[in-house]
Amino acid sequence: MSNLRFKAVEDAFKKKAALISVPEQVTSEYYGKYVFNKEQMAKYLSKETLEVLTEVVEKGKTLDRELANHVAAGMKMWAIERGATHYTHWFQPLTGGTAEKHDSFIEYTGAQGSPVIEEFSGKLLAQQEPDASSFPSGGIRNTFEARGYTAWDPSSPAFIVDDTLCIPTVFISYTGEALDYKTPLLKSLNAIDKAATDVCKYFDSSVKKVISYLGWEQEYFLVDDGLYATRPDLMLTGRTLLGHESAKNQQLEDHYFGAIPTRVQAYMKDLEFEGYKFGIPLKTRHNEVAPNQFELAPIYGETNLSVDQNLLIMSIMKKIARRHGFRLLLHEKPFAGVNGSGKHNNWSLGTDTGVGLLTPGKTPEENLQFITFVVNILAAIYKNNALLKASVMTAQNAHRLGANEAPPAIISVFLGSQISAVLDKLENSTSEQAIVIDSKQKMKLGVAKIPEVLLDNTDRNRTSPFAFTGNRFEFRAVGSSANCASGMIVLNSIVAAQLVEFKATVDSKIASGSSKEKAIFDVLKEYIKESKPIRFDGNGYSKEWKIEAENRGLNSETSVPVIIDAYTTPESIKLFESIGVLSKRELHARNEVKWETYTKKIQIEARVLGDLTLNHIIPVATKYQSLLLDNVYKLYQVYDKEKANKLSAHNTAIIEEISERISIIKSKTEEMVEARKIANRIDDERKKAIEYHDKVLPFFDEIRYNVDKLELIVDDELWTLPKYRELLFIR
Repeated sequence: MSNLRFKAVEDAFKKKAALISVPEQVTSEYYGKYVFNKEQMAKYLSKETLEVLTEVVEKGKTLDRELANHVAAGMKMWAIERGATHYTHWFQPLTGGTAEKHDSFIEYTGAQGSPVIEEFSGKLLAQQEPDASSFPSGGIRNTFEARGYTAWDPSSPAFIVDDTLCIPTVFISYTGEALDYKTPLLKSLNAIDKAATDVCKYFDSSVKKVISYLGWEQEYFLVDDGLYATRPDLMLTGRTLLGHESAKNQQLEDHYFGAIPTRVQAYMKDLEFEGYKFGIPLKTRHNEVAPNQFELAPIYGETNLSVDQNLLIMSIMKKIARRHGFRLLLHEKPFAGVNGSGKHNNWSLGTDTGVGLLTPGKTPEENLQFITFVVNILAAIYKNNALLKASVMTAQNAHRLGANEAPPAIISVFLGSQISAVLDKLENSTSEQAIVIDSKQKMKLGVAKIPEVLLDNTDRNRTSPFAFTGNRFEFRAVGSSANCASGMIVLNSIVAAQLVEFKATVDSKIASGSSKEKAIFDVLKEYIKESKPIRFDGNGYSKEWKIEAENRGLNSETSVPVIIDAYTTPESIKLFESIGVLSKRELHARNEVKWETYTKKIQIEARVLGDLTLNHIIPVATKYQSLLLDNVYKLYQVYDKEKANKLSAHNTAIIEEISERISIIKSKTEEMVEARKIANRIDDERKKAIEYHDKVLPFFDEIRYNVDKLELIVDDELWTLPKYRELLFIR
């Protein structure tokens, strides 16, 4: 077979038996092997150093240079014993991925040319100075202003990848603005800790800290390496810009939770083996709905660490995929006509006393605390539904949100019938009916009494972008390639700001003579009524819901560049600044980055699409058309006109259709190129992004439609691009 496509398919078949074996070991024996966790710290740090470091992490105590020196010495010894020769500050720039600059431990012992020693000081641990000019900054830093700083985040343990000690850090500009995702994430975690702790003291004065938890579910696709290499669109954009649906895709629903293919099982086993070494508690693996689509999920953890682990596992997934003859696809919609990939963020709050704030209790007072947090979360999302949507909207995720397998581009909250009924009772009851104080001064709810609620108190609603699932909320709109921090920054921030408002309102009522219980109850009633439009337990995929959502006043905008505006409304700026998470300047800068990134994503796709149509599709279709023309010509040479007309009718119709579709493809591609040139002349990043969305992107579907029709009629042996039936079924 001379065709590269057929050669790639043949190679994919051959790789079926090439399985990599993983050593059989008890997981607990190597779990966290490459992580400088508390167990390792206890071995390599003095007891005094470990105690102070624990206070730094758990209580926010200032990290001094002497402590940093002690930690660095122990960390270096641990790393070198495990084969590390370099170290790096591992950070999360606004590119959406991670970044690292490796430096060797070696230093001269004296003058230049003298022997070297391994050295790693507290100064090198605590702070580094990478070049900030080439990372997106949204105008905060110019190209000639290169200075930027990374600073150690001691709350996320260091780890070793290959021969390099990786130290999780924040990344800030010379002038102090955040240039990353971790800095505002840490600030948002501090904000919700303080705000939620203050509210918890209404119910339990012993609460000293509230922790934000995150459990992500990572969906992904695998395709054979050889097939991937013959698809320029997959290589350069992460998704197929062309390709007709396979006759069989996911309509039989036989892939979901089905038997895992042998090669994929080997990949998953290898991935888990590597992930466990980094202390990533991978728990679940299974087939997802679409062919070649799979999912993994860990046990939940503290949000900051969980975000770091997700970024690390995405990197590991790519490496392990190559080892097994696969390519990993994390694009939210790599294939048309089948499910896209999300990264469901299961979010919850818990206290240092061991209480889950989103876990229903067994007593009225426990349930009042539970309802207090649920209602405040509802209020926060209702007031900021556009902002929460903006936190997950990207060029990639726009293809998924609103499709028939994903949440719509409208934020709503699913509570389930039981919790909804409780809120309805509270809303419609009077304080005299609802509140009774017994001899022990415990609050009971009379007519609107909150019952004992089981953990599984709701059905599952897969159409909801933000669903209560028993003891947590599942934020399902997050995209598979995203940094979880983006959504978590906004979610923690809006809830923190809402809790601050709630406490101030309750305190003012108490100061006016109301009892604490009555004040809480009255404020909750107001919030329940106000936030009612955000509650929706029905089918989020239906057309009727889109109309109803607009009538409710919920944001239903679908243009990514316009949705991003939600970050810089006066209300959003006030919210972020009031709790100290992001400044006005930082918010505007991040929007500049988002608009520029959106433009570049669509720009690259347009260029790739133009290349494919002009250099792959049209030449192949024209070649097939020439073969048909030759056949028709020869029929007329052999048969009389009447017989030749009859015999050539089918081929003549195909020849005409090819000509029509080539004409459309060529003209639309040329129009797309012109539209792109016009957009490129716009200096304003927002206007340019909108121009790409409104004037360039619409050409994609029309061009694709005609190319996919050609795929159905052109000789299969001539078609150079692997088809969906080959890409979507691992052999």
